[in-house]
Amino acid sequence: MLPKAWRRRYNIVALSFFSIFICYLDRVNISVAIIPMSDEMNWTPEKQGLALSAFFIGYIFTQILGGRLADKYGAKIVLAVGVVVWSLATLLTPPAAFMGFAVLIAMRIIMGVGEGVALPAVYSLYGRWLPQEEKARAIGFTYSAIPLGSVLALVVTPWIIIAFGWEWAFYSFGLLGAVWLYFWMTMATSYPADHPKISQSELAEIQKDAPKEEEGGSPPWRALLTARAVWAIIIAHFCANWGTYVLLAWLPTYVNRGLGVDFASAGLLSAIPYVTAFLAFNVTGAIADRLVNAGWDLTRVRKVMQTIGFGGPALMLLLVGFVDSAYIAIALMAIGNIFLAFSAGGYQVNHLDIAPRYAGLLMGISNTAGTIPGIIGVTVSGYILAWTGSWAAVFQTAAAVYVVGIIAFVVLGTGKRIFD
Repeated sequence: MLPKAWRRRYNIVALSFFSIFICYLDRVNISVAIIPMSDEMNWTPEKQGLALSAFFIGYIFTQILGGRLADKYGAKIVLAVGVVVWSLATLLTPPAAFMGFAVLIAMRIIMGVGEGVALPAVYSLYGRWLPQEEKARAIGFTYSAIPLGSVLALVVTPWIIIAFGWEWAFYSFGLLGAVWLYFWMTMATSYPADHPKISQSELAEIQKDAPKEEEGGSPPWRALLTARAVWAIIIAHFCANWGTYVLLAWLPTYVNRGLGVDFASAGLLSAIPYVTAFLAFNVTGAIADRLVNAGWDLTRVRKVMQTIGFGGPALMLLLVGFVDSAYIAIALMAIGNIFLAFSAGGYQVNHLDIAPRYAGLLMGISNTAGTIPGIIGVTVSGYILAWTGSWAAVFQTAAAVYVVGIIAFVVLGTGKRIFD
């Protein structure tokens, strides 16, 4: 039985956290599994890059659709369907690989289709379930599921592969979606007013900041797509994901083959930056909320947090390409991820500031742009590596993209609600 002080919105946040956690478990395990898979199937670096990036081809197609459906019809069923689709695709990845490279690519695309609705659906829920003073910490907590899922995948996957073979890296994680689905269907609702156990005091607390619900018609597409604040989020999301996806896809290979760390230890060392990110995300969101509650202007909070969130990682990536010690390289990346977590109080929560009613759709739009680096950034990094043999060039490119993101958000961003 839940304590009296427990709010039903905490269940929504917790279950959303676990959906993203499972999402990244299923997404990241191939970053480790690709090493024995490529050895067994004689894949070149270019082919490995295509296998790692194929997921994003499917991922990009359901972002806007998922956000639109979640905002209009409710996020509960949208997120549930997404989890079912990507969990089945995870389970079917090994047989697809044995059937041929093209079949594997198709299965990774299907997995991306399922995962594409996750964050837009979560944002749609948060736009309706959370008061303003809790939004940044909820976003920080939810985003901490990304490094947590990543770190578990990076640490556990090598041992699963060594003990049972690379196929079981997909079988074991793919079953977790069914467990999550049971709790989601029994404990979640799309709207606070529909929850059978929510108290009137909590409902009133939520509704004081709640957006107006849609009554027919279409979203203001032109206004959304021409607003400076929307483009600040879009550009920041693109720049953030360039660095994030390149590291997610290539960090284990960099540690193993670039720094000469043995396969079993590569996953453990690669996990360290994600541990620091998990811890940092759960602090930085709360820092942003405290600044807002202390009377700081919301726009100022968002821009300060975002400048730290991109400036720190850019500096660390510039440095990491010039070290040849695995421990120093990992330490620099860990520090960079601590800085990156400040984005929880920047662009990552900004969707809920400027357009809570359309938060799912806006997240779909920005995450569509944010998916492009997963397709081109990961693949381009593979080609840069093949052509130059330089990991420094890969990291320097990501650092330059972060700097572009800082400039765009500072110039174009705002914390004011512009769509109601």
